[in-house]
Amino acid sequence: MHETDMTRALIQTLRDWWQSQPGQPQIARVHLVVGQFTCVEPASLTFAYAAQTQGTFLQGSQLVIRETPLIAYCHPCGQEYKPEIGRRYACPNCGSPMEEIRSGRELKIDYIEIDYIECSTNFTPPAQPEVA
Repeated sequence: MHETDMTRALIQTLRDWWQSQPGQPQIARVHLVVGQFTCVEPASLTFAYAAQTQGTFLQGSQLVIRETPLIAYCHPCGQEYKPEIGRRYACPNCGSPMEEIRSGRELKIDYIEIDYIECSTNFTPPAQPEVA
């Protein structure tokens, strides 16, 4: 299950970013883009994330995964298509082997959502000295 190792790497990347931020904000959600051709199982990745973030700066945060489909481009036909395993990923129009993948290999952090702590409404700024 390579999702466990991927989650460790993700947590380390997030930790490096988090430690560089002023005030080290509370991370609410981590949004990932995961392509179908990466062989990453989103449910396994979500499970590994929940287990490995317990007791860390990410505890309570949510992993949000957006999957991208496998899309290939056939140069002889000049068309994009969705490759299928049963066809050995060949172009459904002309049978040419898959040459170019346009989508489906992504595995990246898309963005991070942060919970901001609201300032107290009773805050009174210090008095400014009078200017003569």
